[in-house]
Amino acid sequence: MKEDTKLCHVGRPREGVRMVNPPVERGSTVMFPDYDTFRERKRPRYYGRHGTDTHDALKEAVAELESAASVTLTSSGLSAVCLAILAFAEPGTDILVTDTTYDPVRSFCEQFLKPRGVSVRYYDPLVGTGIKDLIRRETALIHTESPGSLTFEVQDLPAICEAAGNIPVTVDNTWGGGVFLKPLEFGAAISIQAATKYMGGHSDVFLGTIASRTEKVGQKIFKTAQLLGNATSPDDVYTVLRGLRTLPLRLREHERQGLALARWLEARPEVAKVLHPGLESHPQHALWKRDFSGASGLFSVILERGDEGFVRKFIDSLNLYGLGYSWGGYESLCLPAWPKSCRSATSWDVDGQLLRFHAGLEAIDDLTNDLAQAFDKASVEARP
Repeated sequence: MKEDTKLCHVGRPREGVRMVNPPVERGSTVMFPDYDTFRERKRPRYYGRHGTDTHDALKEAVAELESAASVTLTSSGLSAVCLAILAFAEPGTDILVTDTTYDPVRSFCEQFLKPRGVSVRYYDPLVGTGIKDLIRRETALIHTESPGSLTFEVQDLPAICEAAGNIPVTVDNTWGGGVFLKPLEFGAAISIQAATKYMGGHSDVFLGTIASRTEKVGQKIFKTAQLLGNATSPDDVYTVLRGLRTLPLRLREHERQGLALARWLEARPEVAKVLHPGLESHPQHALWKRDFSGASGLFSVILERGDEGFVRKFIDSLNLYGLGYSWGGYESLCLPAWPKSCRSATSWDVDGQLLRFHAGLEAIDDLTNDLAQAFDKASVEARP
């Protein structure tokens, strides 16, 4: 079956007279019928913190989506990344982290891991096979993100996974939504998503997913989650499961919208450069085309100007683009960002202001018209 079909059917009730969707099962206390059942080693469930049938339904669906042997759910995308890293990072070990990682992940590495004796080194996301030269005897993990946060560098994941050998590679796969990129098929040990974004799809839920290629890695992740007291709300899980049904359809529309918006912006005189892997002008376009089957609606542009007056007037003149963090919902967003503050292995020396766009599901003509009028107002009222 095609992926669209699978996601419509996986994790749903299959027998008897039933509802289309699985019910939301809430509970903390699990009741056992007798002593022997309570003492069984392989109890299907024994405490609500570890999940209910609602959780199992989503885990089954995500496992199908990511071609995973095991899935762990967490409270957010950030918690999913941090938990996956913690499963392997111990005092005295070394981890390699892409320099374009999500900034809160960098904060976790700097403020939590390093003070507890974990060596953290950041590497150029374009290192490719050169990652082999960075690996040490004590290296326990390589954390990747493709494309990179804010600046959208595409990593050569197959090359990194091959060079890593037995060292687990984790991939933040949120941009591809599990539909356009399949990291576990390249040899990555773990694929992580902020289900808050495209899986949920409506900007109203927090959830993270950790999909493991093998049961052994999955058990290590699950044990770490247990020790940390990880728990997720069945109501949030149900919301994400509902969103997952339409994920491929929505992602294809976000792709169409994003590419149309990116091409329109690329032709504007106010824009110096568009950072979208799906554009032929992107430096790693060939790599993206080889490894990805599509592009989501998230990308960045670099303006010709960097003066705050122009940027302020432009953003404040927008009517259809929200100004806020996160992305992956049906709404369009425009967020100014400053990558220079979160780089250490590479440098970001660009004069123009970076704006990150998320292309929502509004009519594309309305979106481009809104941008045009905002550019006009900013150009007239905020002269350099």
